Formats: sequence, C-alpha cells, structure tokens
Amino acid sequence: MSKILYEVYQNQITDDENAMKGKWYARVKSIETMNTTKMAKHISEHGSVFTEDVVEGVMKKFKTCMVEQLLNSRKVKIDGLGTFYLTAECIKGGADKEEDFNVSKHLKALHIRFLPDQVAESNLSSREFIKKAEFVNVKSLLKQEETEGTTSPADDGSSTTDPDNTQTDGNTGGGDDTTPGAGD
Repeated sequence: MSKILYEVYQNQITDDENAMKGKWYARVKSIETMNTTKMAKHISEHGSVFTEDVVEGVMKKFKTCMVEQLLNSRKVKIDGLGTFYLTAECIKGGADKEEDFNVSKHLKALHIRFLPDQVAESNLSSREFIKKAEFVNVKSLLKQEETEGTTSPADDGSSTTDPDNTQTDGNTGGGDDTTPGAGD
C-alpha cells in the first residue's frame, strides 16, 4: 500500500510577533529521489512492452523537447498529469516606465511551473490529491520498526534519502524550519 511519510516539526522563526512562531507543522519526507533511469526501470516493470532502455530514451527525449517547447513560448500539457509552463521573475521594484523595462536588467529568472490536471478521473489538484493519500508519521514508523526489529526502506545500504528532506505541499504551513511557506 502506498503511503505518504511526513514528520511534524516546530517552527523556529525568531520573530516574536510572528503568529507562526513555535507552532507545529507537517512536512513530507521522501525516502528516495527517482532519477530517469530508475523511473524508466519502474515503468518497464509495470507490464510495459517497452524495455527499460527504450522507456529511458523516450523520457530523455521528452525532457529535451519539453524544454525546447517551453523556450518557444508554448505550454506542454500531458493529459491526465498536468501542464508545464514558464513564469518570469523580475527584480524587486521593476522598471518605472514601460519603455524603461530591459530584459537583461529587470528579468531575474525564468521558472518552470507545473499545474496538475483537474479532469475528474485524473484530478491531481492538491485538494483531490490529499484525498487519495494515506499518511504515516515518520516518528511513529521508526518506533514501530524498533519494536518489530525491522528496517526502513532506506536502511538497505543504498543512498536513498532526499538530500534536503524539506519537500512540502504548501498546505502544511512550512517549507523549512525557519520560513513557513517557502517551499510553495
């Protein structure tokens, strides 16, 4: 059965007037980051007629083509999954007049964004996605494993932990211990 692992943490913000100071929030914990090769293997093991190398090749070509299309001012919609698109981040303050705006001076970054599909049968919006999830507190899971003498999925000797372990869904009140909402 699939489960979403999470941990509860206390906000350590130092601003005494901040309403979030000392409050408790949840953040999602990942046990592994699936790279293209691992994902291709996983897909090929799910009854696919395509071998792992073919699936990986298609995935790599998809990435290249998606970036190409985004850089040509197109959105990329994957039916049943969602839409990838670009947004622009400008420097704070912007330009005073339209004619003063200069891309090299005022544009700070381009970001690839993702909007989940919201078609009824494949709705991946955050409100619907949470209804499909089963949650397990990491602390409870570790206590259970100590009692039963079992090991966690990451204890097989492989390096499977997400490097920053700070992934959040934006609905939990925090992106990291100091800046709630920063992971949005």
